[in-house]
Amino acid sequence: MSSANLDLVRSIYADWERGDFSRNDWANPDIDFVIADGPEPGSWTGLAGMVEGFRRALSGLKNFRAQAEEYRELDDGTILVLLRAGSGRGKMSGLEIGQMRTAGANLFHIRDVKVTRLVIYLDRERASTDLGLTAL
Repeated sequence: MSSANLDLVRSIYADWERGDFSRNDWANPDIDFVIADGPEPGSWTGLAGMVEGFRRALSGLKNFRAQAEEYRELDDGTILVLLRAGSGRGKMSGLEIGQMRTAGANLFHIRDVKVTRLVIYLDRERASTDLGLTAL
């Protein structure tokens, strides 16, 4: 695994695991940001687009934290992160996210130590199907 790419993705998750989604210095200015599934799938371009996509995805949640379980290099410059919704609460339902046992995946495409494309999968099965991988 490229140590620079892996270090980059781990640094992103270090923030996300603390519930801090504010940093974007890791992203290419023209990043493609995709939410592949879930209640509001969509695609955005650029840093402002990524901020909007994250804002939409997290708008129904309070104190959300992601938890990486495993990092996999699929090819040079592509890292798949298997994750669980670590903690947080639905704003409307009050439901604790950790109780839902949500398993997702994030796919990072990296070039020159910047993320050029980030695909968020809320459903790990969908990621497995889209990527042509055996069950994740």
